[in-house]
Amino acid sequence: MKKYFQYIIVVFASVFVTNAIAQNGEALFKSKCNTCHLLEKNSTGPNLKGVKQKWVDAGEGELLYEWVKNSKELILSGNSTMAKAIEGISPTTMTPQDATPEEVDAILDYVDNYVAPAPEAEATAEGEPVVVVKPDYKANLKQFYFMIALTVVLIIAIFVMQNAVNTLIKSDYFRNRIKEIDEAKEGNGGIKTLIAIIVFIGFVASPSHALEFMPAGAAEEGMPWLLVENSDLWVMVIIDLILLAVLLYMRRMFKSFARMTQTEEEAVEESAEALKKVNSILTDAVPIEEEHTILMHHEYDGIRELDNNLPPWWVWGFYATIVFSVIYLFNYHILGTSDLQIEAYNKEIKQAEIDVQNYLDKMAMNVDENSATLMTDASDLSKGGELFEVNCVACHGPQAGGNIGPNLTDNAWIYGYEIGNLFKTIKSGTANGMPEHASKLNPVQIQQVASYVLSLDEVDGKEPEGTIIEE
Repeated sequence: MKKYFQYIIVVFASVFVTNAIAQNGEALFKSKCNTCHLLEKNSTGPNLKGVKQKWVDAGEGELLYEWVKNSKELILSGNSTMAKAIEGISPTTMTPQDATPEEVDAILDYVDNYVAPAPEAEATAEGEPVVVVKPDYKANLKQFYFMIALTVVLIIAIFVMQNAVNTLIKSDYFRNRIKEIDEAKEGNGGIKTLIAIIVFIGFVASPSHALEFMPAGAAEEGMPWLLVENSDLWVMVIIDLILLAVLLYMRRMFKSFARMTQTEEEAVEESAEALKKVNSILTDAVPIEEEHTILMHHEYDGIRELDNNLPPWWVWGFYATIVFSVIYLFNYHILGTSDLQIEAYNKEIKQAEIDVQNYLDKMAMNVDENSATLMTDASDLSKGGELFEVNCVACHGPQAGGNIGPNLTDNAWIYGYEIGNLFKTIKSGTANGMPEHASKLNPVQIQQVASYVLSLDEVDGKEPEGTIIEE
């Protein structure tokens, strides 16, 4: 028992350690690698997914840790073919990292097992509200009302059909006819039982005994009193389809029972009458016995021609197209009540642009390189400093004096010193190795970082690069 207990402890310990390493890997990646490496795509540095396995397959698994510790030294030693192969992938040399082999393994395990979050549930920034796409509750509520009305109509129709079936079954004439059928046809003694079972199933299956309408959500300010989700509408569609199927089945059952009360002669006569009605509705053809009244007075090779009317469905369809064309003409071309396609498209585009701008205004993110302004508020500069430490220190140094990247505190600038120039550089990156940060930072955060950089006092660092300005 003691031995088994030890095994259990070992298993739980291994699971705990594995989870701890996985969680630690995320924190290590964000603190050591996030500046130059992105998850699942290339940036200043390449995509790290599967990197460990590539080094192991090349027989240089242990050299991977030396590469992370000091990539330049490993390249100069000439001991690694992998180091030589990836030397020119990035325009800048990888910054030496103070990381143990266990930490490197944790980082690469995190990268290999990373799963991107759902796009509709991503937060815009730490501490800011999550943007969630919501259904159009007002439109959904209108559709829900229609579904409820349709459900009520179907339930009433089912009750009416059910009462008609019950009335027919309870009639003495129907019972006598069933008795005659049972006596005339051997083996049909179970017809009454079958009828009773079918009626019982139809009655029990009636949704009026089971339907229970629950609110889809609580009312919110500016929203309808009932929040109907898209899934609620699909539930109502399914319920209405089931009700329609029940109604059609009961109608078919009623017609079957009605035919059972008829004699063969009555059934034949009814079928002929029904066929005549259908023929009249669809074709408006003259009965055969009266065709002589529409016989035309010419003959071709013994063939005589009848002067039948056009089918009613075709005539009314033709009249409908004429009415539609008149309405269309007045609506679109004479009165101009509705917009033509190109006008409707242009209006939709303008409305979409307004909606986007309203969203940006609401979220305070309507900032770009053309509208960026220098922020001087202490809270904004403090936030910019925090973002700089997370995203910029690896390349520009802790005091922005330069490392892989240039010194950001002197009076020399490669891409311009205005707030708009700096905003664009941070947002889009450059061809010399500066990665884009639009995928990491929102416009307000980019403006905060740019303002923080421009607020820094000059420190000793790398030699000036770019154009020296007096300001």
